[in-house]
Amino acid sequence: MRLGAAIVGDLRKVLADEVRAGERAAMTAIRAETDQVKAELRRQVTTAFSGNARGIANAWRSMIFPRSGQSLRPAGLVFTKVPNVIDAFERGALIRAKGGGRFLAIPTGFNAARGRRGRGEKGMRVTPAQMVASGQAFLRPFKSGRGLVWCLPLRQGEGIGRRRRTRLVAGGVTEVGTANRKGREAWARGLLEQGMVPMFLLLPEVKLAKRLDVPGAAERGLRRLPGRFVAAWERESGRTA
Repeated sequence: MRLGAAIVGDLRKVLADEVRAGERAAMTAIRAETDQVKAELRRQVTTAFSGNARGIANAWRSMIFPRSGQSLRPAGLVFTKVPNVIDAFERGALIRAKGGGRFLAIPTGFNAARGRRGRGEKGMRVTPAQMVASGQAFLRPFKSGRGLVWCLPLRQGEGIGRRRRTRLVAGGVTEVGTANRKGREAWARGLLEQGMVPMFLLLPEVKLAKRLDVPGAAERGLRRLPGRFVAAWERESGRTA
């Protein structure tokens, strides 16, 4: 008995079609996996910071190479536009005052200008230099003794608007507590009774909690990629429905 086999059709065309299917599958797989890794890293940020860091989360971006056409060797790049911030919270960095300074001046929520907290001096209502220049700033120690609260005296400004909303003026320098939220008036009166508002926390150093796992997200993406590629190649080759 003799057995024979024959290839029907153009072998070169069959192989070329298979290579093109593989290229499309590779691009599909790397694009999908890159997007998933980026989405996971964005989710890590919003989870770690209770959804209050949308700008930092959206700073994660991605690129696919080649930028056009198909390839069996594509690459995906996920990167952040705020690498120093991500690195600090990925490592759990220890931050100390630079230039031999004794304290870090950390602005409080009262000192955040229009939700721009954390954007350098542009995000502050009052800078440390303005605190000193005002001649009204004073210090209160933490109960723990680890640091100080840098405050300004608080007074009531002239009411504005139809409801004559209570204005809070810190040290004659800036208005604070400008949000219009439920219970705002009672909150403002309570703050006025204290007669002061904390503008900065002064700490010798700050140890950031490790909140992000960037290498872990990358490793999980690499483990998923082969299976995603095989599934995409089978679809491109018509071997699955």
